[in-house]
Amino acid sequence: MCGITGWIDWQKDLTQYPSVLGCMTDKLTDRGPDASGTWITQHCALGHRRLSVMDPENGAQPMIRKVGENTFTIVYNGELYNAPELKKELELRGHAFRTTCDTEVLLVSFIEWGRACVDKLNGIFAFAVWDSLEQTLFLVRDRLGVKPFFYSYSNGRLLFGSEPKAILAHPDFPAQISGDGLAEIFAVGPARTPGHGVYRDMSELKPGHCMTVDRSGMQIRAYWKLESKPHEDDVEATAERIQELLKDTVIRQLASDVPICTLLSGGLDSSALTAFAANYYKETGAGTIHTYSIDYVDNDKHFKANAFQPNSDAPWIKRMTEFLGSQHHFIEFDTPELVEALKTAVYARDLPGMADVDGSLYLFCREIKKDATVAVSGEAADEIFGGYPWFHRDEALNAGTFPWSLALKDRVNLLSPDFVQWVKPEQYVQERYRQALSEVPRLAGEDQQQNRMREMSYLNITRFMPTLLDRKDRMSMAVGLEVRVPFCDHRLVEYVWNIPWEIKTSGDREKGILRRALRGVLPEDVLTRKKSPYPKTHNPNYLAAVKKWVLEILDDSSSPLLQFIDAAKIRTLAEGDAAQFNLPWFGQLMTGPQMFAYLIQVDTWLRHYKVSVR
Repeated sequence: MCGITGWIDWQKDLTQYPSVLGCMTDKLTDRGPDASGTWITQHCALGHRRLSVMDPENGAQPMIRKVGENTFTIVYNGELYNAPELKKELELRGHAFRTTCDTEVLLVSFIEWGRACVDKLNGIFAFAVWDSLEQTLFLVRDRLGVKPFFYSYSNGRLLFGSEPKAILAHPDFPAQISGDGLAEIFAVGPARTPGHGVYRDMSELKPGHCMTVDRSGMQIRAYWKLESKPHEDDVEATAERIQELLKDTVIRQLASDVPICTLLSGGLDSSALTAFAANYYKETGAGTIHTYSIDYVDNDKHFKANAFQPNSDAPWIKRMTEFLGSQHHFIEFDTPELVEALKTAVYARDLPGMADVDGSLYLFCREIKKDATVAVSGEAADEIFGGYPWFHRDEALNAGTFPWSLALKDRVNLLSPDFVQWVKPEQYVQERYRQALSEVPRLAGEDQQQNRMREMSYLNITRFMPTLLDRKDRMSMAVGLEVRVPFCDHRLVEYVWNIPWEIKTSGDREKGILRRALRGVLPEDVLTRKKSPYPKTHNPNYLAAVKKWVLEILDDSSSPLLQFIDAAKIRTLAEGDAAQFNLPWFGQLMTGPQMFAYLIQVDTWLRHYKVSVR
């Protein structure tokens, strides 16, 4: 995994600005701590920071390959899981390779197949290839958007980067935000609108899209999207196919020249991936798989079950580690670390995020990085298989809005009336919701209930899933840890997308078909365990700490947050029993601590990035 950045400008000689490219590249050092490289010609400048995973000795970037009079140069962030097959095919077509890294396979694939190479790739990636003869830059993001890709295009000038910080490092790109961007922060929240970069004049290349930039301008097209078609397999065949795809995906994603591990919560998804990995290690004599879990000091004393988090993970982790014989690492954090990490998480995202859930993941990844460079994680299973509670509750299914926006009115009530009148957050979210529904690929013949479940799946895959993928990428790459997400394999997603809801919920259970597919892989009690989300702290010391911090912000007349919020209402909550303040929030229960922590992150972001409103 790596960080990439670049600059196209037809009006300037970029060879005169090496320090600007160097600054943009250096901003991504955390993503690629092992090596750095830049490449500049008159109108194209590319930068790269490398995290060495495959062929550490020979995979330096930007990578250049000459073919006759032409020169191709690539910067690439990601992993190709079908690199061995592609390499064999390319060798049969006469190409020779000098390295064993997938960067060279990707570059030669572009040389052989041109822009059509994207259809052959299985992996997670964001890359840019410069064609010196055509004077064209071709940029691509993977199908599900596992790897990030931000850009700004204006008057023939393109700036791009793995993270906004690379673009913000350009001296001609100020950190500004418009009304729509503020609506993304205060109304939409971390579940951003696809393609929206939040910052003014910044966009995100959407998942499954590619872009071409040349002297004539910029063209963007979708090279992949979900397609609806009848599902032909019965329940048993469906379960067998899911197991087959998932096992193949995990084995492909275990490829690494550096230490690899899995994240294990004892839930269905992480347990399945860990089981496939552990079995593969045993079969190949690769040794014992290392597993990692997270918890918080005194959580066992303060945990209270609720609809979103029905039980704690610890007993289930013990069950799985004993079952698989993994070498497990329990990692635990206390309140002071978690509070301080709220700021660090903002710097990693360049935006406010999921508050303590972001910060704790950053700390978790930081500890894992001490022993491993690559981790396997269970993100995306709930979006793909329909595991969240909102898939199964009438109030969410019939709300006429995003299921994670059910409490929008309550959140808007905490904002300044003048700000609400300007941004119109409720109307903004409703328009984004209508936009999302208009994109859903329908299937003729489906009844109303089947159609609604297809809509819910689409909303989760294209809107909510990127929230968790963004979180996982930024928090892990901030410490130079690569995290792979097998449930995002596009073959699996395409297959599961068309499984009828009655089969997905076979056995009258959420993710019933996945549970059926994992029979014989996991113990029966783990197969039937009710979903429990990523753990958060329940320690009252955390609530006290964030309340104190918020009150300090409210007392600071220079705080940039004050112009957006109803300070009196926030103060009343902070001075009262905020533990009783509960809102549905991004798949969990937003309690007082999470609400305060989010406001802290917004204040931190506005200050640190010196964001101006335009």
